[in-house]
Amino acid sequence: MKSLTIKGSKRESVGKTATKALRNAGRVPCVLYGGGEPMHFSADERAFKNLVYTPETHTVVIELEDGSKHEAIMQDIQFHPVTDKILHVDFYRLFPDKEVTVTVPVKTTGVAPGIIKGGSLSLTMKKLKIKAIPANLPDAVVVDISKLDIGDKVYVSELRNDKFKLLHPDNVVVVQVKMSRAAMKAAQEAKAAAKE
Repeated sequence: MKSLTIKGSKRESVGKTATKALRNAGRVPCVLYGGGEPMHFSADERAFKNLVYTPETHTVVIELEDGSKHEAIMQDIQFHPVTDKILHVDFYRLFPDKEVTVTVPVKTTGVAPGIIKGGSLSLTMKKLKIKAIPANLPDAVVVDISKLDIGDKVYVSELRNDKFKLLHPDNVVVVQVKMSRAAMKAAQEAKAAAKE
């Protein structure tokens, strides 16, 4: 999984006044959980651009002014209801031997024969929730669609593997090739013409 670095500085005071002053200075209050006491820090708002406004999932290296580095993953983010500015970010510390739950995008590979015949690809699940140790976290769950004909589906059960656990029931459809409206209309017209 790709990693981003966010440079931050520890926060001494965590009250409302201090938090407001931080936000006014273009900084985002953050908390790092996991491994003892929660650690409060702040980071420049621009540092979150590649972490938040992307469909991809990243691990994060939080670099503090004292030189310490903490590997983490973003757990939660709060936005202002009107301005959409980031108000607060929660991170969870990663440990090499401890499983973590993340949501990763679904990506397809190959060309489905069903699409060539006029079908349309439907990505029913754009993201999947997985659980794995940090070293096994994938950038995405890749689905091979090169054998899918019209009406074919790929279920969660077909994507199971040893590196990570998919936290969805086996019978959930991830990708399917549906008959497009145009192909359906052509089939109906052909059927009607055959009856005449």
